[in-house]
Amino acid sequence: MRVVWKGVTVAVASVLMMSAAAAPAWARDDKPAAEAKGDKAAGDKGDKPSGDKALGDFAPFPGDKSVKQTTTLGGKTLSYTATVGSLPVRDEKGKKIAEVVFTAYTLDGPRNPNRPVTFAFNGGPGAASVYLNFAIGPKRVQFGAEGDSPSDSSALRDNPASWMDFTDLVFIDAVGTGFSRSLVSEEETKKRFYAVKPDINYLSRAVFDWLVKNERMASPKYIVGESYGGFRGPRLAHTLQTDLGVGVNGVVLVSPLLTSASRQGQEISPLPWMWGLPSMAAANLERQGKLTPQAIKDVEDYVRGEYVVDLLKGSDPAALDRLTTKVSAITGLDPKFVRRAGGRIETQAFLREVFRETGRLGSRYDSNVTSLDPFPFAPEQETNDPILDSIIAPTTSAIVDFTTRVVGWKVEARYEALSNSVNQAWDRGKGADTESVTDLRQAVSVDPKMKVLIVHGYNDLSCPFFGSRLIVDQIPAAASGRVKLALYPGGHMFYSRADSGAAFRQDVMALYGAK
Repeated sequence: MRVVWKGVTVAVASVLMMSAAAAPAWARDDKPAAEAKGDKAAGDKGDKPSGDKALGDFAPFPGDKSVKQTTTLGGKTLSYTATVGSLPVRDEKGKKIAEVVFTAYTLDGPRNPNRPVTFAFNGGPGAASVYLNFAIGPKRVQFGAEGDSPSDSSALRDNPASWMDFTDLVFIDAVGTGFSRSLVSEEETKKRFYAVKPDINYLSRAVFDWLVKNERMASPKYIVGESYGGFRGPRLAHTLQTDLGVGVNGVVLVSPLLTSASRQGQEISPLPWMWGLPSMAAANLERQGKLTPQAIKDVEDYVRGEYVVDLLKGSDPAALDRLTTKVSAITGLDPKFVRRAGGRIETQAFLREVFRETGRLGSRYDSNVTSLDPFPFAPEQETNDPILDSIIAPTTSAIVDFTTRVVGWKVEARYEALSNSVNQAWDRGKGADTESVTDLRQAVSVDPKMKVLIVHGYNDLSCPFFGSRLIVDQIPAAASGRVKLALYPGGHMFYSRADSGAAFRQDVMALYGAK
């Protein structure tokens, strides 16, 4: 059985196993559907779930709850208010059909009309916004780097890479993630929330509603999305612009998969093999202490040129010889393995093969983050991804403790950091629904002042940076500097490395005009 999360195909047996992706991003859960759908809303006793599968009676959500906090950032103490609350989602007749939970951080003091507000979305589909919360919010917990453990302390501390000094932050959990919940039947939930277009429609409305509720419609507005949240970003911006009348000043796309084009036509198309090879080379360069922008440029030039030409020559012996020599040199793989693969290196095979002699596995999300392979002699990987398994405990423990104890927003429900049931139920769509590059092009065309920053970690093999490189190079607005690509050491969650998180912060400050 295969499903997909964050651009990764997942083979599900007794545990999840990472494999090659077939569409832009998904996850799975064995939790009963009745448990997953959530509680009845406060003040809406008539809004019981309806349809073919009743979901029962649940405790209502509490009202919005706030707490005053401080953080030290760049040597300065910032006072801010943290708020956890919910926004209703209503159908065409005004009936509440879902509740979207948000966590907001707003700077204390006199209201500055020029202070931006940024809306943050993670991906999956099925991922809560907790990962970006602890990447750019005022507090953080360590996760996702080599040596991090699920049993490490989940105590929050000040985040030196936070954006809190130059923007207020609103982290939104899509329906079925975090504590956000549907109030309708399972079938109706799939129809209204678990597909590309409905997802954008209700999430863009959540942004609109938060702005109105908090009297921030006149503030500068930004969107940041990670992974499938990066897929959401351009579509949200364009929908807000053209459907809801909300201008978006800028968009930051973190490790996005903007199109599934690289997953198609592997028999004849060179794209699937081109997209991942530079990230494999980057990981090898990093292990040798030779990772530099120039070294990566040399790899990119090879992939755009000689590599593509030789791939298109098929089984030509001379082309195969060249592929074997060059690909093994830049990846660190055994030439015999490369030759058997025809220079076409599948991601999961690479992650096992490159560490085979040590008995370890590399992560798709950062190929130099490893764990012990519990089944080293199995023909295929039989365990889940090293990073994917290790980040659930610290992030979930930290956000639940913060929400329920620190803020005091008490709720009787399970927190879904990564909801596999949402992922499994997701309608992946066809055609236009499998890419957001069109919306990206249109959004920057509609607004000549909008800026876009696309960021990746070099070692990310779930959403490789080279895919965004090829896309950005084709966008007219990129020539004027309004669409930029920035790369950092690390992987999908490169911000887990202190230096990369700091560099990311500086690039975002430039986008916001805060430098």
